[in-house]
Amino acid sequence: MHMPLFRLFVPFFLFLSFSLAGRVELGVDRLFREEGFRALLKGKRVGLITNQTGVDSELKATVELFLQKEPFRLFALFAPEHGIDGKGYAAEKIPDLRDFKGVPLYSLHGKTRRPTEKMLQGIDVLVFDIQDVGVRSYTYLTTLCYVMEEAAGRGIPVVVLDRPNPLGGELVDGPMLEERWRSFVSYLNVPYCHGMTLGELALFFNEKSRVGCDLTVVPMRGWKRKMSFLETGLHWIPTSPQIPEATTPFFAAATGILGELGLVSIGVGYTLPFKVVGAPWIDADGFALALSSQNLPGVAFIPCHFRPFFGAYKGEDCHGVRIYMTDRRAFRPLSVQYLLIGMLKSLYPKEVDKRLKALSQGKRDLFCKVNGNEEMWKWLREEKYSAWKMIGFQQEERKAFCKLRKPFLLYD
Repeated sequence: MHMPLFRLFVPFFLFLSFSLAGRVELGVDRLFREEGFRALLKGKRVGLITNQTGVDSELKATVELFLQKEPFRLFALFAPEHGIDGKGYAAEKIPDLRDFKGVPLYSLHGKTRRPTEKMLQGIDVLVFDIQDVGVRSYTYLTTLCYVMEEAAGRGIPVVVLDRPNPLGGELVDGPMLEERWRSFVSYLNVPYCHGMTLGELALFFNEKSRVGCDLTVVPMRGWKRKMSFLETGLHWIPTSPQIPEATTPFFAAATGILGELGLVSIGVGYTLPFKVVGAPWIDADGFALALSSQNLPGVAFIPCHFRPFFGAYKGEDCHGVRIYMTDRRAFRPLSVQYLLIGMLKSLYPKEVDKRLKALSQGKRDLFCKVNGNEEMWKWLREEKYSAWKMIGFQQEERKAFCKLRKPFLLYD
């Protein structure tokens, strides 16, 4: 079996300094400014996988840069879940467009989730430029993997323009992915919070899964693993309708799996997506006190009352907690997530059991897919006190992953 190919431009000194503007310099910035990277695409017909988050550090859209700058030739566009402009709802099918700014636009979240032979016809190189949120279940990562697999089978090079992990590069938390539960919402066997950029994950996937993609990563300059997105000096573009702020990915990682169960509102449909947890049948003060008594580091739970505009419990008065991240470096999203799930079961067993029994098989499977395993479902159904079992699950596997990922880390 042939070994995977990749080219990597990582001069050590480039990672030791910030750009002159004082911001992190993105992969897209370097592509258009540095001749060595520009040469990768010179005279090539480019297929660009991007969306509204594809902008340079001055907020100029990657699509426009390709259309305006020589010697680049934009031949086709591809859009992930939520579409080229990010307005699509979760799981909504997005149609193709024959003409978008003079080029065809193909949806990778419509009739197909993989670029087809017809879509790729005539393309010399594929360029990927999308901002991720740092969790395994966000589908932009899967789209990148699908693109690499299809490109490898056709001998088309792939160039990934790297961007920050908004959770930083040190946070590794949550379970791994069992092969049985591999799907579009969890495709790569990494922890739920993996602490890697999409460029690093592309290198990891290419070698560990023996994809054989002709892969180039254009790295950032000035990004450090300890940086969250707020520390980069860059402007946050909402990655999807419910990820409006640079801090939202931390909370999405802390309540998103709970949201798949439909037990409570997690603020999707309210003004604080992923930052609140509530339902009409919860006692806000008691719930907050019980959560706080567990003394999780880096987080505070404050009683909260809200009324969702849409989604779970639309128009109903919900009572619960607002989650505050008090220490970003100590905050462990999956510990928060499983504490919330376990405490709901412990305090409100009848309400939780009734709703779990009413879940469709598809919803149960989705819960297992995003977790990457079936253990969490079994503990939730069978155990009265499941929180700390969930929190402690696969600690050794995470340690092993941290060693496994080291050769693919591009920063620090």
